[in-house]
Amino acid sequence: MQDELFNVPPVVYWGWLVPLLFGAIFFIRYALEKRRLSNGIWFSLFFYTTMAMLAVSIVGFGNKWLFAISLILFIGVILLIGLAFALQAFLLLWNAWIVWRRESHTLANMLTLFLGVAILLAPFVVRWTSLYLPGPLATFINLFPGMVIFYVLFWFYNYLTMLVIYQFNHPRYRQDYLIVLGAGLLNGNEVSPLLGQRIDRALKFYRKQLRKIGQGPVIIFSGGQGSDETVAEGVAMRQYAIDHGLPPEQAIAEDQSKTTYENMVFSKQIIDARGTVQPKITFVTNGYHTFRAGMIARKAGVPANGIGAHTAKFFLPNAIIREYIAIFVGNKRWHAIAIGLMFLLSLVLVWAEYQ
Repeated sequence: MQDELFNVPPVVYWGWLVPLLFGAIFFIRYALEKRRLSNGIWFSLFFYTTMAMLAVSIVGFGNKWLFAISLILFIGVILLIGLAFALQAFLLLWNAWIVWRRESHTLANMLTLFLGVAILLAPFVVRWTSLYLPGPLATFINLFPGMVIFYVLFWFYNYLTMLVIYQFNHPRYRQDYLIVLGAGLLNGNEVSPLLGQRIDRALKFYRKQLRKIGQGPVIIFSGGQGSDETVAEGVAMRQYAIDHGLPPEQAIAEDQSKTTYENMVFSKQIIDARGTVQPKITFVTNGYHTFRAGMIARKAGVPANGIGAHTAKFFLPNAIIREYIAIFVGNKRWHAIAIGLMFLLSLVLVWAEYQ
């Protein structure tokens, strides 16, 4: 019986062609353009088919110790995922409590609180609708939101996949320009810790490139003046960098932009005006913002990928959710069509069940 368990027909190993195909598609697409959200789908297909074929190969190898160790690791991973899923609401609320203590009490900083409460209330809402609403209406109310939630989570997982992969972007130390994206000032004229991390990351890159090739990139500090600021972000950022050792001739302030898109567009105008032929450009922001900023750079026609500065871990859940919402809303037309089709499908399924 045990021998039959490890008896895998040789033809099954041709299945390795499937992950190889998905992997080739992903790596080619990623090499050509790192800033596509759809790359995450191809990576997931590559990853999960690889895991499936690896499991088959371990079984076919016939080594009982290898099989046992792999099985234990697999069960351990599944249990950890299950535990995280079971405790997700409490983990979100715990994060919300930390953010509440350390950050300002803005709507953007309370996303994990709202999400955690929603997850806790969802079973009670489902139960209430089942008990007190007519059958067809209760079925529709539970079915349609369930489809929408699955759809939103599918794209969220895809976004997380690309966000993680994008953190491995390491541009060569031969850049002509770095664009540092603004992030608001403290007290109207002071560089905040979060913004300082972006500038410090750019200065670190500048110094390393200077050591390697003897020429550092020109750094463009991009950010206009907000309604509560007494100086443009770009000007304050430039001065911060000069105070920390950057030569003034290597620092340019872009002081008109109000959004990330304008950061890219106005910085590109500065670069074009300097006459650099096919400039090598990298932008600098916080890690959680790199992938969306890359998508915006692509939209603005800026041939640049990004590198990320450190962000406090407690701040990441809210920041990542905000970034995903911004990406999702940015494609609202296609998502509205998809959700509309799910609405119609839900109506059809409810009608079919009760006829």
